[in-house]
Amino acid sequence: MKLQLEKFGTTLISRELGSEAFKAFQSTLRELSPDEELEIDFSGVLTLSPSWADEFLSPLLNQLGDRLILLPSDNLSVHATLRILQEANKQSFTMK
Repeated sequence: MKLQLEKFGTTLISRELGSEAFKAFQSTLRELSPDEELEIDFSGVLTLSPSWADEFLSPLLNQLGDRLILLPSDNLSVHATLRILQEANKQSFTMK
């Protein structure tokens, strides 16, 4: 399954909005089969803050492990945020 993060907005910046997005995504996440990967597509996202990503991506990483796949992005805020999260969580995201 591929998730376009842009569906939650182009400026993903607050912890509260990240938490709301994660809760809203739960019903879709339940449709994922046990061996299916979830690909996160950052296309269209202008700003991704560490707080939003921590509320949305960190729980997904905890639930899915290596079945969470982050697609390539040229966005510098995405790169910086993912670096911060990996250091904070002491876990690596799987990237394509």
